[in-house]
Amino acid sequence: MKLGLDIMGGDFAPKTTVGGAILALNVLPKEDTLVLFGDKDKMLPFFNEQGVSPDHFEIVHTTEVIEMAESPLRAVSQKPNSSIGLGFKYLKEKKIDAFASNGNTGAMMVGALYSVKAIEGVLRPCIITQVPMENGKTGILLDVGSNADCRPEMLCQFALLGQVYTKYICNIDDPKVALLNIGEEEEKGNIVAQATHQLLKNHEGINFIGNVEGRDLFDGHADVIVCEGFVGNVVLKEAEAFYKLIKRRKIKDEYFDRFNYEIYGGSPILGVNSNVLVGHGISNEEATKNLILLGKNMVDTNVTEKIRTAFIGNTWQ
Repeated sequence: MKLGLDIMGGDFAPKTTVGGAILALNVLPKEDTLVLFGDKDKMLPFFNEQGVSPDHFEIVHTTEVIEMAESPLRAVSQKPNSSIGLGFKYLKEKKIDAFASNGNTGAMMVGALYSVKAIEGVLRPCIITQVPMENGKTGILLDVGSNADCRPEMLCQFALLGQVYTKYICNIDDPKVALLNIGEEEEKGNIVAQATHQLLKNHEGINFIGNVEGRDLFDGHADVIVCEGFVGNVVLKEAEAFYKLIKRRKIKDEYFDRFNYEIYGGSPILGVNSNVLVGHGISNEEATKNLILLGKNMVDTNVTEKIRTAFIGNTWQ
């Protein structure tokens, strides 16, 4: 297995990305290879600093970087020799089995759509976040930012994407799917929410249990919670804010410790024809390591192929 990592992506790269790669190397099986995309001259001092030979990795030297504030579409088209650009080239040519970056999320989405492309039948790929439940399980919320405006068919697809992912990555048999809404009754919400509820209710392949409200997100009632990217991103950022407040106020609690983004590493882009992952821009070495390990888990479980199979023959009217 070959796992690709954008060494130049993130606010503190390449120090944290090199450090994360070294941490991952220490726990990955010997037969797995880490392929690092980035400026070799800039990453070598950090290998020397930790006393680790770069020969343990396959390094693809790049001459360009896609910055966080750049326009994703323009940057991907105009910087083919960037760490993201070459990473996707290798992914498309199947020289690597997964590609991860802490860099520009928009560029990662555009790169995925232009290289490995969306799975046939998927209207819009989406990004998830993992949700720690009070009962000890971990569910997911999707979409959390890549699709601010959604049609009911798209939200229904998110439910199926999340259901397959949760079954194989979170190890939850027959995951329960819910729609995030302003009330539990099926007639609640705006027109999009009401129409989505009916689609989910009538879809035989989705274990839909109805609506949940914002106060129900962490009680374990549902394993997969579906919403538009605008709402999902607000929820995600609010959860991050509460975690920061708890840490700042020096509150010690085992459950709230699970809100630390470092544990999860990052999020996959679901609905594309390969394993693409994005991490937080502020990711440190530990988060980057876990991002790499999540990519390995996706390859090991063949979750992308299972999603492709789930979409065969589905209609979304």
